[in-house]
Amino acid sequence: MHAQVKPAELAEPPMAHGATDAAAPYLELRGVGKSYGQGKHRSPVLKDINLQIAEGEFVAIVGFSGSGKTTLISLIAGLIEADEGEVLLKGQPVRGPGPDRGVVFQSYSLMPWMNVRENVALAVDQVYADLPAAEREARVEKYVAMVGLTPALQKRPSELSGGMRQRTAVARALAANPDILLLDEPLSALDALTRSKLQDEIVQIWSQEKKTCILITNDVDEGILLADRIIPLNPGPGATFGPEFRIDLPRPRDRKEMNHDPAFVKLRKEVTQYLIDAAKGSQGATGGKVVELRPQVPVTSDEHPAALKAATKKAPVQPERYVEFAKVSKIYPTRKGPVKVVDGFDLKIRQGEFISIIGHSGCGKSTVLSMMAGLNDISEGGIILDGKEIDGAGPDRGIVFQAPSLVPWLSAADNVMLGVRQVFPHISERERREIVDHYLGRVGLSNAADKRASELSNGMKQRVGIARAFALSPKMLLLDEPFGMLDSLTRWDLQEVLMEVWARTRLTAIVVTHDVDEAILLADRVVMMTNGPNARVGRIMDVPLPRPRTRKALLEHPDYYKLREELLGFLSDCDH
Repeated sequence: MHAQVKPAELAEPPMAHGATDAAAPYLELRGVGKSYGQGKHRSPVLKDINLQIAEGEFVAIVGFSGSGKTTLISLIAGLIEADEGEVLLKGQPVRGPGPDRGVVFQSYSLMPWMNVRENVALAVDQVYADLPAAEREARVEKYVAMVGLTPALQKRPSELSGGMRQRTAVARALAANPDILLLDEPLSALDALTRSKLQDEIVQIWSQEKKTCILITNDVDEGILLADRIIPLNPGPGATFGPEFRIDLPRPRDRKEMNHDPAFVKLRKEVTQYLIDAAKGSQGATGGKVVELRPQVPVTSDEHPAALKAATKKAPVQPERYVEFAKVSKIYPTRKGPVKVVDGFDLKIRQGEFISIIGHSGCGKSTVLSMMAGLNDISEGGIILDGKEIDGAGPDRGIVFQAPSLVPWLSAADNVMLGVRQVFPHISERERREIVDHYLGRVGLSNAADKRASELSNGMKQRVGIARAFALSPKMLLLDEPFGMLDSLTRWDLQEVLMEVWARTRLTAIVVTHDVDEAILLADRVVMMTNGPNARVGRIMDVPLPRPRTRKALLEHPDYYKLREELLGFLSDCDH
């Protein structure tokens, strides 16, 4: 199934990844291990890591959050020392950091009081201290221009977007003329459009400068697009390398064109399936029993206990137009005059339908969702939910944000109970506890119900947010990039949790996302928004894939890549 390394491709030691027997490896890790802590608190992070990389090669290491990817980069950079084994560069042991290794981390690490030119000059002045000032300045300007930041030369980091800050960090690393470029998830915090543009720039720079590159990423597509090889880092503690996957796709690689290539489809499926298999039993749910739940009717903003009996029998006014956006617009005042961010957004949603809204950063996706939630005033038009116009926030709409906004000193159960008490004041405490226990069980957190929010991982916190939203029995579920801050593998896990809980409730739902695969996996229809300002519905795509859906089944479905191509094509057209 996997693209296993052939014995003939291996140099000593026998378990090392990569390198050929024709030449000594440029970079080599031999039996490397690293642990943190002492005694009974000692925690092994990496174990028996063997890796060989040729000069000029581009290698992507794909893994799980907490698997030790950043530790691995830090060992190669010489920022920390291995407990076991050795790291060799050009056959010599790495004893500390040096300008021959340029590092770009996920966080930008720029000096906030310095402008772009000064931040890049920091590296140039250190490495090329003997050069005349004019030559150093020319070098700074060369690499700032290479990442497209010449117009922002005098701007400080606070005046830059996230993508521009990361461009500055890349320019600074390159300007020091390192032999090896180490990229530690440099693009994971960026929106999809900025990320794709920087991916293209990294490939262009790599091909021009002939650098040896090691990319740490949790994005399989990013690894395939950029690298010569993908090597998975298995889950810890004591993380080890999995089998390597060689990428024989011709360069330059185009995202849309690759979608047609059977070799890309096969490779993508193999890498993804390996990671899914490796993740089983190592992440996610903490388990526990799911408490069965007796039906309860919530008290929403326009209902009272006396009306509950009638409310249980109330049918939707128009199930085919359960939600209706009628020429909805949002206008923001600016110093240059009013700007219409969203312009005439029109959409009808059936009861129980799951809608994805996708588009580039700044197209107004989250603005549309926040108007539906009643958190943002509607400038023009109106939104109808079950026959009633939206005129403010209310518990009839459950919301899951990118960050779940939990009260850190309260337990997982108490965080869910906060909302349950508000919408179920007429039932007993025992019945409310049943609701809380039921939904924590559904998201796999029964055994962590009493843990404080501050003790939970990011993935577990988002599970609490999902449980809390469903526990309110809302008419509408609103999800604003709910997994955007999580690594790919945690995201895949929580997507399946979300689908499982949604399948039992069939709530009408909208998810805002920039992830093409997530949009297809979750939705009955995908709404594609044009770029802002004046963003509107550009196209609507039906997703006729059978439910229940899993990522594995999605990769094997004959229509999946056709749907994916339609979305990628639309986003590409918007970009141009």
